[in-house]
Parts: sequence; structure tokens; C-alpha cells
Amino acid sequence: MNRQPEDVKTVPLTPEVYAYLLAQAEPQTEVQRRLVERTRALGDRAVMQIPHEQGVFLTLLAKLAGARRIVEVGTFTGYSTLALAAGLLPGGRILTCDVSAEWTAIAQEAWKEAGLADRIELVLAPALDTLRALPAEPVVDLVFLDANKDGYRDYWEELVPRVRPGGLLLADNALFGGAAADPGARGNGLAVREFNAHVRADGRVESLLLPIADGLLFARKL
Repeated sequence: MNRQPEDVKTVPLTPEVYAYLLAQAEPQTEVQRRLVERTRALGDRAVMQIPHEQGVFLTLLAKLAGARRIVEVGTFTGYSTLALAAGLLPGGRILTCDVSAEWTAIAQEAWKEAGLADRIELVLAPALDTLRALPAEPVVDLVFLDANKDGYRDYWEELVPRVRPGGLLLADNALFGGAAADPGARGNGLAVREFNAHVRADGRVESLLLPIADGLLFARKL
């Protein structure tokens, strides 16, 4: 039986509930804590950093997927990259794409401090150029999109053929503050809404939108 909106069982995320939720996750490392502090110093831009519980989830997913090859679009200051790299199998690599030397300089310091820099390849260039230059073979185990929302569909189309059967594709900000649920959405909200619809209709994957942070679209390649 399909659930109706009035049947929603989601628990309101009060500050007290959120604090309890965080307490059930693996605690931040000192490197992660310092990275959060450095990112907050950037001001309003800091909102682009994923929250800690989402980072823990990414690490667990990388481990569950047995990931040896990860592609990330959107590095920012490297918190998600750090989380994904921590879940790689020995010898695994993550390719992360961005265009900001300023923000990724902060990321690279954190990766080095965490002892994970040798697992990470950063490419500073338009992400589509980087993705199109990848081998066409389906060898990618996990994808994480967290960049410009109007580019999600193009990134998706480049990456789905390169993901192995059973591999995972994740897209952040899939609710976009709730705007994606509005039929009258505009701008980034509309871009995310249209991307979500595109994924839902994509017969190459099975997918689900999870209410983690600002919404995490979760898909598995068939």
C-alpha cells in the first residue's frame, strides 16, 4: 500500500534530537574538527560543507561498496573527499573535481594531515572536461555529486555508463531546502527538481531520495 502524506513518520529534527543523532555517529577526528573550523572562517560559503553525519554515511557506503575507484564532482574544502577516501579499499583512489584553487588548498592540507593524500587525485578544471576524459569502461564503484546544480544531469550522463553494475551514485542537496518539492520551483530548485525526475525515470538505476541533511539522492546501477 502506498503511504499518504498524512502517514509520514519522520521525526522532527529539533536541536535535542539532532544532538542525539550526532551522538550515535562515529565522532569527528581532530583533522575533521579543524577542517570544519577553517571552513567556517570562510563565512557564508561554509554552508556548502556537508555535515558530519553525512560524512560518516559516505565512509560507510564506500566500505559497503568495496570501493576501489570513486569519482567526486565538487570538492570545496574537502570534507566529503576525506570521508570517502577513508572508506576506500587498500590501493583505492578517489578522483575529485573542482575549479577553486583557494578552497581546495584547504582541502589538500587536511588530506595530508589525515594521511590520506596519496589516495586522492584532485583535478582543477571544468568537471565535464575531466569526466569526458575518463576511460569509457564501467569501473567506477561510487559517485558523489555536490557541485553546481544545473550541471547535475550532464555529470550524471557522463558517469552512469562508467559505473559498474551494483555501483552507487549519490547526489547532494536533492531537496535544496525543500524547493525541489515545489512545482513552481525556479533556479537551482528547479534544476534539482528536474534532475531528480530524470534519475527517477532512468531505467539504468534504482533510486531513492533520503532525508539526510539537505537531501541525498541514492541510486544503484543495475
